[in-house]
Amino acid sequence: MAPRIARSDVLLALFGGPHRTELVTTAFRMTHALLGRGATVQIWTCGDATGLTRLSLGDSKPRNVVDWAGDYPSTPTLARGLLAEHPDRLRWYVCRFCSDERGTAEQIPEVRRRPPFTFWEHAVAADKTLSLGVC
Repeated sequence: MAPRIARSDVLLALFGGPHRTELVTTAFRMTHALLGRGATVQIWTCGDATGLTRLSLGDSKPRNVVDWAGDYPSTPTLARGLLAEHPDRLRWYVCRFCSDERGTAEQIPEVRRRPPFTFWEHAVAADKTLSLGVC
């Protein structure tokens, strides 16, 4: 029997190439704001957005040539922080098909990989669904 998806206030569905636009910043800011208001949030990444939480990105971004000594957190580190701060109100999912197809199957342990056909269950379990990006 398939696991039951817990109800949530909002499902943020992130699609496509995350670094072509402000998708990443928008998604993290929206998630932070929603959690700050007490909402329960699901994040579902599909397409190239599955790379946001891949394990190989490590804890920090590559060095910035403008700020060589600066240390900036990677997207998996940002996701891990939000998940740790809000363990009962935030869940992060990655489309298994998309992550396998793009070589991003190795995800941080806090993220669950799900078959693509379960997206509908996640959408039904959410009061509101917001789609960010384009496949």
